[in-house]
Amino acid sequence: MRRRWLGGKMAAVSLRLGDLVWGKLGRYPPWPGKIVNPPKDLKKPRGKKCFFVKFFGTEDQLDLLALLCQISNLKMNWSQGSAWIKVEQLKPYHAHKEEMIKINKGKRFQQAVDAVEEFLRRAKGKDQTSSHNSADDKNRRNSSEERSRPNSGDEKRKLSLSEGKVKKNMGEGKKRVSSGSSERGSKSPLKRAQEQSPRKRGRPPKDEKDLTIPESSTVKGMMAGPMAAFKWQPAVSEPVKDADPHFHHFLLSQTEKPAVCYQAITKKLKICEEETGSTSIQAADSTAVNGSITPTDKKIGFLGLGLMGSGIVSNLLKMGHTVTVWNRTAEKCDLFIQEGARLGRTPAEVVSTCDITFACVSDPKAAKDLVLGPSGVLQGIRPGKCYVDMSTVDADTVTELAQVIVSRGGRFLEAPVSGNQQLSNDGMLVILAAGDRGLYEDCSSCFQAMGKTSFFLGEVGNAAKMMLIVNMVQGSFMATIAEGLTLAQVTGQSQQTLLDILNQGQLASIFLDQKCQNILQGNFKPDFYLKYIQKDLRLAIALGDAVNHPTPMAAAANEVYKRAKALDQSDNDMSAVYRAYIH
Repeated sequence: MRRRWLGGKMAAVSLRLGDLVWGKLGRYPPWPGKIVNPPKDLKKPRGKKCFFVKFFGTEDQLDLLALLCQISNLKMNWSQGSAWIKVEQLKPYHAHKEEMIKINKGKRFQQAVDAVEEFLRRAKGKDQTSSHNSADDKNRRNSSEERSRPNSGDEKRKLSLSEGKVKKNMGEGKKRVSSGSSERGSKSPLKRAQEQSPRKRGRPPKDEKDLTIPESSTVKGMMAGPMAAFKWQPAVSEPVKDADPHFHHFLLSQTEKPAVCYQAITKKLKICEEETGSTSIQAADSTAVNGSITPTDKKIGFLGLGLMGSGIVSNLLKMGHTVTVWNRTAEKCDLFIQEGARLGRTPAEVVSTCDITFACVSDPKAAKDLVLGPSGVLQGIRPGKCYVDMSTVDADTVTELAQVIVSRGGRFLEAPVSGNQQLSNDGMLVILAAGDRGLYEDCSSCFQAMGKTSFFLGEVGNAAKMMLIVNMVQGSFMATIAEGLTLAQVTGQSQQTLLDILNQGQLASIFLDQKCQNILQGNFKPDFYLKYIQKDLRLAIALGDAVNHPTPMAAAANEVYKRAKALDQSDNDMSAVYRAYIH
């Protein structure tokens, strides 16, 4: 059986302001922190009871932790190294300290624990020096002074750091301090804890005012709103350790400089177009999760309320956009009408009454019929009207649609989305756009509401090609997962153990865990239809054929999905490809 958070069902625990706790962060190790009062402008999440926890660690650690949570789609309402954590994801620090240390061996984790112990040591020292009327007050002060003597050396080291120097640690061996740390001007609480940290048990002190956890100046300076903005920039001489290797590769791919830099949440990352003519990319990170989007004053239309479209429209409405909806099955519009949407009788009517109309349908045929069919989009297009096709189709189809829209004086943008139903509902899709750059900018608030990131990829057709490649990789990976689980079963190995092993390795991801859980539980409720991933594999193979590039892995996966479709799995989740291996 898989090891669960703290070994099983969590017992109810009485927690209060000032308590030291362990906070569970998705698939990452439980992290030590302290329950504190939240900032006044940070709203408490709806739903289950939760506490605002300020985590221990250096600014680099907390920045990385927040970033990994964002990449893993873990919605935490993070702010200044703190986060809202559900009460069932919290446990008292002292009661579970030994257990947590035993099951988590990472260096960063151990450093965070050392920071907590240093915090407790200092807190205990303050309690001891605050009693002036006791008989042995003088002895305690002398003892406190003896314990604090190493701090004078620590202050000298702090001063040398502010001057950009590198010194040896007294009595603790040699330690190098990077130039990046010296620029910060002083050592973080964690680095002081590494130099001298006698581990002592102690109860959380009562004086909340005197025992606030030191805030990282870098993190504090970058937090402009309720949602965290963070900057992770290790020094050149300091190798990145314990980070997700896939994420590290992503960071390195964004710059030619040795020091990597990532700024996210409410800021845009721009990769300037090089002289070689490479496509410029702009990633705009969503702030939809905290409601800080300023909606466009343009009237928005939306055509197609399937698994993806429904979540998109819901988030557009939540963020204050004016939306008119249409769906081939009109009953699907009812829920959104109740949420404030307007009803369009035909695609042509929606386009003619709205400034920007989005569409998200199943395949190339549906996309063409929507534009070119009776009462279709094209009949509502006139100069200045904007059409954004979010369907996953081939480049030829989207190019044809762009031509007919532009020929009538309209503006066109393709913007297929990477994700699934859950990510659509959460407003965490990845949007790949190409075409009219001005229209892309006009869609900014809409893209922020529906997705966590958007990329502009240049001319029409580029987004379609990129989307097919992304889904080709995803579909092939899903087929490989299913193949591995069935091979484990027929060779007498535990499928659950295989999943546990994969979740501890470099392949660990929410996608892997969710799809394997679907298979182990026999639950194939659609989150991404199997028939659609097979369609995308077929189109990706055709894309390879068009440029004479082999796609043997995709071709093999496509055959497995075709077999699954023959077994009536088309309308199940893509993880139902597993059934193609067991029949």
